[in-house]
Amino acid sequence: MKKIIVAISVTVLLISCEHKAKKSVYQRAESNKSFEVSYPNLKTGNRTLDLAYRIAIGDLFSNIQDYESKLTGEVIPVIIAGVDYNNPWIRDAAINSWNGGSFIVPQIAKNTLFSVIKEQEDGKLIMTGQYWDAMLWTTGAWNHYLVTGDREFLEQAFRVTRDALAFFEETEFDPEYKLFRGLAWSDGVAEYPSKYANVNGQSGAFLWPKYNQDKIAEKGFGIPMMSTYANTVYFNAYQVAIKMADELSEEDTENWFEKARNLKEAINMQLWNNKTGLYNLYIDENGVCEIEEALANSYAIMFGIADENQTQSIFKNTHVSAAGVTCGWPELPRFKKLNKDGMTFGRHNVTVWPQIQGMWADVAARNRKSAIFEHELFTLAAHAVRDMQFSEIYHPVSGERYGGMQMNNGKMVLWQSTRRQTWSATAYMRMIYNGVFGIKLSQQGISFAPLVSEGISNPKLTNLKYQHMILNVSIEGSGTKIESFKVNGIKSDKAFISKNVTGTQNVIIILE
Repeated sequence: MKKIIVAISVTVLLISCEHKAKKSVYQRAESNKSFEVSYPNLKTGNRTLDLAYRIAIGDLFSNIQDYESKLTGEVIPVIIAGVDYNNPWIRDAAINSWNGGSFIVPQIAKNTLFSVIKEQEDGKLIMTGQYWDAMLWTTGAWNHYLVTGDREFLEQAFRVTRDALAFFEETEFDPEYKLFRGLAWSDGVAEYPSKYANVNGQSGAFLWPKYNQDKIAEKGFGIPMMSTYANTVYFNAYQVAIKMADELSEEDTENWFEKARNLKEAINMQLWNNKTGLYNLYIDENGVCEIEEALANSYAIMFGIADENQTQSIFKNTHVSAAGVTCGWPELPRFKKLNKDGMTFGRHNVTVWPQIQGMWADVAARNRKSAIFEHELFTLAAHAVRDMQFSEIYHPVSGERYGGMQMNNGKMVLWQSTRRQTWSATAYMRMIYNGVFGIKLSQQGISFAPLVSEGISNPKLTNLKYQHMILNVSIEGSGTKIESFKVNGIKSDKAFISKNVTGTQNVIIILE
């Protein structure tokens, strides 16, 4: 396959700031600098999968737009949330880089990650936007370093991570529960029981403190909920902070190892539910909410919080619809009352969000759950090809684009499913890269654990830019068990390539 490199000329900014005459680690890049965009080509022998991939690439590129950095005020190209948005969001920035943006548009992914950082009055750096999942930025930043090997970026990311963890430990950590306060995956009230949907008829759950002053937490933002989702994000931020420190030969002066261990213990003690076989949505002073959330349970597996028995239980008990894994289950009572036709669902309650499908499919592939992985992969691809775009949300029964019901200005209304949603498109890329080809990155290099399903024939992924090499990966056979792994014609006992290798690497994997 021919290598495709696209050069585009834009104004590029790494990040520039100074505080109290101290030289910052953030340096301005030269204006009008040209940089490469690497387009990995995919052939799977399946027209739907291949076309969906092309659509995903198109959706990603259509959402690269100029944006004014909150940190510097400079206008830089970034990956925005979708065609119906005008800016990047903190979690979108992390997820889109993590899902594939750092492979394809590394400089723009880097811009995007820094575009959601601000400097506080005390000179500390912190993420903007949704505070409860802000630390997901660290996971995206670490992946960006593993993809690119950009050590200067890692130094910058380490500073942001250190400052932000200290800030949230001070403002949102509850010493009684030993958990962080914060909402679950959704910023909308449609995910939550009526208690946390009490926001004067509005849609934003983050408005809760404003309308519940007598119930707010004493410190921080004020929401007393401690969700599984938020705490899985914090746990992995600690794990990544440790790895960053190790890579930079920094000492763990903040006791992150101990904090991670204690947080994992608290999550399993306070939020695991033996009865449902899943993690609860949240705990607060009134007890636990047993609603399941697919993303939180996926992260619990992905980040190593769930043990083997818990992992198998999550796969067994998570609710999956005909259109894919649902964001939550069961139906909240207020939506169940509306669902007289069996086709009316809450926006963040029983609907199918591709960005969650991507994470769920990823952990399924890692755990060799072929049927679970295949359902998400082929269903999402079919939806994208039908609509010629990746939508924000799908109906769990019909599979059509569907925004779901949620309050807005005092009325329960049907919201839209926004168009060309970037994290939906990159979720599909994640299924291809991490699932079909089984790519896994580490501090040492890149490894492969493919999952090739029926309906896929001799898949090939070419022109994948990783560190200082270009990878062309071909797989023969199907299943998950590797019989042979060759790099440039030389057989290797391990399906692994060191990050120190350079140049074009032609990989042939033969499955039994």
